[in-house]
Amino acid sequence: MNQNFCSDNSREVAEDIVGTATNNQTYVLIECPPPWSSDAFSSKWVPDNLRLFVQEAKRAKLPIKFQLIANDLSHKVDSTTLLIYHQQAGGGKGYSRREFKLENIEQAVATIKKWLWGKSPKYEIDATTKRDILVCTHGSHDKCCARYGNPFYFHAKNVISDLGLDNVRIWKSSHFGGHRFAPTMIDLPHGRYYGNLEHESFKSILTRTGDVKRFKDIYRGWGVLPRSIQIVEREMILRYGWDWFNYKAAGRIVEESPDKTNVLAELTFEKPDGSVYSCQAKLVKNNSKTKTLKASCNAKHETVLVKYDVADMWVTSREMAQVVS
Repeated sequence: MNQNFCSDNSREVAEDIVGTATNNQTYVLIECPPPWSSDAFSSKWVPDNLRLFVQEAKRAKLPIKFQLIANDLSHKVDSTTLLIYHQQAGGGKGYSRREFKLENIEQAVATIKKWLWGKSPKYEIDATTKRDILVCTHGSHDKCCARYGNPFYFHAKNVISDLGLDNVRIWKSSHFGGHRFAPTMIDLPHGRYYGNLEHESFKSILTRTGDVKRFKDIYRGWGVLPRSIQIVEREMILRYGWDWFNYKAAGRIVEESPDKTNVLAELTFEKPDGSVYSCQAKLVKNNSKTKTLKASCNAKHETVLVKYDVADMWVTSREMAQVVS
């Protein structure tokens, strides 16, 4: 087994990557040219007021995930893009987006604070972009993201251009977890996470065409759902195909055994015609799929990564007007 790269190790043991998306209420994405330090907000182009604000927000346990983002023009432009993605009520459809074009990165803190206080910040623009793709290229944090993230970003940018998708932007991003699945990405505003990506699977995600069975290998999960529910949601994608991406969904854990080897999960979903369904699934720990690995290249110790199978699943219609907001 390759001991140098955590993503090579994960692939060699065929780790199942679903159930690894993180649930963040808010993403705050700030354009800042690389190079980025291992701790992204200690990077040379991050002003002190922003670095201190991020530290304060973490201490206050604000439910915000701060990311640095950049594209090929970030070191040349005379403005700074600030994106705020906030989970919509109920989370059933993903995130709402606010976009700001700042004169410089020093204005980020005041703008974020105004948004937090419910005020209308300056510099907001009505962007035509419908989709922001974040690819982790944060090699100083984990070398897999340099080795696999950077080439993927380059090719993915060309795929978007070749397909003529003017409403999709792609960004290099600082670390957002799961580097052992590099190249890994987040697709906003939906908030879905992917890993182990290559050219064809990325094209499928962008266009929602092609073989949906690829999701068995590339889908980390939907960040608006609890991790164990993400496993159930992948089964629903495999069952309903690309139509599933037009549904609203919400999930909860109904029951869990004390040793967490058995979980009863419920996923409620609503189709565009307003019909509502409930899916209940029994998840059982799969000992042969459960792996002991280093979760990142820099990890000093191995971690037991528990994996589950959907042992039983049943879908019933719900005679309710709307359970998912």
